[in-house]
Amino acid sequence: MSQSRPTGPWVWMGLILWLAVTFTAAYIGSRFQPGAWYAGLVKPTLTPPAWIFGPVWSLLYVMMATAAWLVWRRYGWANAIVPLGLFFGQLALNALWSYLFFGLQRPGLALLDIVALWLAILVTFMAFWRSQPPAGLLLLPYLLWVSFATYLNFQFWRLNP
Repeated sequence: MSQSRPTGPWVWMGLILWLAVTFTAAYIGSRFQPGAWYAGLVKPTLTPPAWIFGPVWSLLYVMMATAAWLVWRRYGWANAIVPLGLFFGQLALNALWSYLFFGLQRPGLALLDIVALWLAILVTFMAFWRSQPPAGLLLLPYLLWVSFATYLNFQFWRLNP
């Protein structure tokens, strides 16, 4: 192990930092609300009720932050630059999706983003799994949820030309 591995109180400060970073992406995405445009769209049959998105995404963001923290805690920044860099990349794609779908009202562009997001999550999952298997496992529900969201996004794009 490298000496760049966090120790002492920095370990717990790191968890707070990862939660803050992850929920910052959530906050950015939340600035773009569904609104009247979304209400007027033809919805896919499997569209969940609106109330479910907040609790599901909150849990997923906590799991994502914890996964990144586990990798960082074990290896530090210098020795985990690739998996943590991948994490930041998927987080950016995650925040961008809401802007494209709700902000610009462009399901087609959002579909391109969510496919890139899905791939980025998969690559991040594999990097986390190699680094710290429990961290990889924490990303699996996120990958599954984004798989479902990709299906929904495709259906919104298809049903609302």
